[in-house]
Amino acid sequence: MPANAKNNRNRNVQCFVLIVVLGSLLAIILRNTGTFSLGRKDGPRGKLSLSNTLSNNQSSGFQAPLLNTELCWDEMPVPPTKIISHAPGWTVFDKLYVREGTIYVVTDSPELVPDAKEIFSTGQKLLPGNINLPELEPTEKDFKVISTRDARHLFGPCSIRINGVSFFSSESPQYLSHMYHFAAELLFGMWRTYTTLDQGVEVNGHTLLPSPRRWIFPHIGPTQWRDYAAMNQFILRAAFPSMVLEFSDTWEERASLKGRVFTYDQIVLGDRVAAMHGDRYPATERIAAEAFKLRASPSWWNTVRMAVLEFCKVRNRDVMHRVPVITYVSRQKWGRRMLREEDHLRLVADLKALQQRRPVEINVVELDRMPREEQIRVAARTTILMGVHGNGLSTLLWMRPTLQATVIEFFYPENFARDYEWTAQALGIGYYGIWNNHAFSSPNLPPRVVTEDFHGNQIPLDASTVIQLIERRLDRTNMSWDE
Repeated sequence: MPANAKNNRNRNVQCFVLIVVLGSLLAIILRNTGTFSLGRKDGPRGKLSLSNTLSNNQSSGFQAPLLNTELCWDEMPVPPTKIISHAPGWTVFDKLYVREGTIYVVTDSPELVPDAKEIFSTGQKLLPGNINLPELEPTEKDFKVISTRDARHLFGPCSIRINGVSFFSSESPQYLSHMYHFAAELLFGMWRTYTTLDQGVEVNGHTLLPSPRRWIFPHIGPTQWRDYAAMNQFILRAAFPSMVLEFSDTWEERASLKGRVFTYDQIVLGDRVAAMHGDRYPATERIAAEAFKLRASPSWWNTVRMAVLEFCKVRNRDVMHRVPVITYVSRQKWGRRMLREEDHLRLVADLKALQQRRPVEINVVELDRMPREEQIRVAARTTILMGVHGNGLSTLLWMRPTLQATVIEFFYPENFARDYEWTAQALGIGYYGIWNNHAFSSPNLPPRVVTEDFHGNQIPLDASTVIQLIERRLDRTNMSWDE
């Protein structure tokens, strides 16, 4: 073989070997650094833009799941459970253990663990007036705190690892099949609790938090969380397209594996009954109110909101409108909780007259007759949302909080419920309730009263009172936020 050819061949072999070695080193470096980007910080508005960062103290990140199915401690103490964030009903755990259907908190400092009834419950149905609340407190079969030594004796040297971030809700089917209770209470509280781990959530929704991999519902079946309008599943698939849902059958299958221990990397646990033991629930009757004891970024909800809006193809210019948008959600064909027909007609006429004398856009909509995407698009563009108490007002979740943003809710006189008032205030949106010709707002709210007339079809409304309130809110461009 000529010398030049031989030298070229040797150089080619050397280059090939060098490439293989460098490739192997790069793979090792990437694996050991534990950093895996799921999105760009400067990603487009509306994307979850979630990134997943690991450290030695964070167990919720990306690792090769097929090669990392066990967490073993051998002769060492069982890794303790860490409570990262907690308010009654809302808790974030690192390394939570489950064996035969019992949840275990492993710690040698049990005095630092909150009362079990403020963390977990049996997940059974609440009776009217919540009279059976004490009976729903967890037993040691449901939830138990044990030492690392006892855990070593009970668990053995290894457990099966459930990696990533899990949401866990020990709810009965009682409330889940209603959009407000699912989206504006449960998801609302879960996401608020989770985002306390990232105080830097940005206005565009970008967060460093990894997207939850699964949501566990140990007490309900696959269809019991779906609402009649299919909005629950729409919202969840829009916000978390990769999330897997696990129901009672999966929970029971794992519980049936005798002696097997499962370790959840990180769990955000939400419990309705546990939240009722907090001191904010009695005043608001909103379980998510307890989660607001936890400090979070002012933009905490934008991650979910922006993702849902992008899924519905809402563009930035759609929500940054030049004129205020007033949306009246009509229930006049619903058959329940309706205005007197003459008052409804007068309100529509006065809204049209308002449009003639000042630059506003008026929408009179029947949301139940609109596609889900369009419902969310309308809400995203809305400055002032109003209507009789009902699920249509849940779309306030997609409104952009501004100085003028307002929800106006119509009630039969002397009746009141705080569902939408609390949610609006939690999002930084103004709120007014109206009894015919009387408007009220926080802090001067009436007590909760729900009579038969609350759900009736003869709710009176003075249209001029509504129009005056709208004009007052539209004139807030020169007012301070707290006026």
